[in-house]
Amino acid sequence: MKPFTKHTGLVVPLDKNNVDTDQIIPKQFLKRIERTGFGKYAFYDWRYLEGGIQPNMHFVLNLPEYQGATILLTRNNFGCGSSREHAPWALEDFGFRVILASGFADIFYNNCFKNGLLPIRLDEQQITGLFELETLGKPLRLTVDLENEVITDDAGLRIGFAVDAFRRDCLLKGLDDIGITLQYENKIAEYEKQYGTV
Repeated sequence: MKPFTKHTGLVVPLDKNNVDTDQIIPKQFLKRIERTGFGKYAFYDWRYLEGGIQPNMHFVLNLPEYQGATILLTRNNFGCGSSREHAPWALEDFGFRVILASGFADIFYNNCFKNGLLPIRLDEQQITGLFELETLGKPLRLTVDLENEVITDDAGLRIGFAVDAFRRDCLLKGLDDIGITLQYENKIAEYEKQYGTV
């Protein structure tokens, strides 16, 4: 997993509450066994018109000014619905590194950290303020500093946030569940040798 320390990127506004995992990555695309390749299907039913060939140019992710966005700004209860880990896989593969919302579904929130995405909970007033900044006529670019737990821009914006210390440490070091286990590889080997399990 790629470590996350500080990220600067373009913000794309998805002004919706209760975005569920079936909208993030529809069920028909869950047949793949790899973690990669899901990005092209992210928000598929919104990004494409019926038939899946022609882009829906009314959907925010298809607008030219948001191409290359790496920070997703959205509303409350993002990632609700099923527990599919494919949802953070699709968002990460699409290019997102950060999701800003006033609330996340618990399982989705946990899955983000395990897959290198940084989900940040802000209060509704702060989220609304970011949506207002985004509509001022020029692209909104933010810097998200996980080490210092602060979001800034070039105009003096400064928003603090908090992430659980364990999750923060894992992201800073780029450790997923397997990476965490491998930190104890020598102790595991010693144990197996001692008890004759090898």
